Amino acid sequence: MHAAKFLVQGVDVWLNTPRPPMEASGTSGQKAALNGAPHLSVLDGWWHEGYDGANGWAIQPSVDADDPRMQDARDAEELYRILEQEVIPLYYQRDMDGIPRGWIQIVKDAIRTIVPRFCARRMVKEYMDLFYAPAASKVPSAW
Repeated sequence: MHAAKFLVQGVDVWLNTPRPPMEASGTSGQKAALNGAPHLSVLDGWWHEGYDGANGWAIQPSVDADDPRMQDARDAEELYRILEQEVIPLYYQRDMDGIPRGWIQIVKDAIRTIVPRFCARRMVKEYMDLFYAPAASKVPSAW
C-alpha cells in the first residue's frame, strides 16, 4: 500500500500490457482510474469488462494469439499506434483557454464508469446477494 501510492501519483495513463490471458486481478489499474488516470491495456481481465470505448484505450486481441512472438510484436505495434495517434495528441490538445477538454472528458468517463463497478462495495454487495444470503437461507433454523 505504501509503495502503491507513489506509483499512482502523477500518472497520466495507466499502461497495462500483460500477454492474454495472463492478467492478474487488475486492482492497480482500477485504483489508477479512481485517481483520474485513464487506462490503456490489452482487453484481458477486468479491462475486457470495464472498457467502453470512451473511458480509456484498448489494444484489441491479436488473431495470432497462438504464437507469442507474433502476438507481442502485434501488441507493441498497436500500443505505439494508439499512443502516437490517439493518447499523445489528445493529451496536448488544448482549447482557446489552454484547457485539454478532450483529455478531461476521458478522465471523467474513466472515473464515472470504472469507480462504481470496480470497487470493494460492489464486490461485497455481490458476494452478499449471490452467495452469503442464499447460503444463509438454507441454514436450518435451529442454528
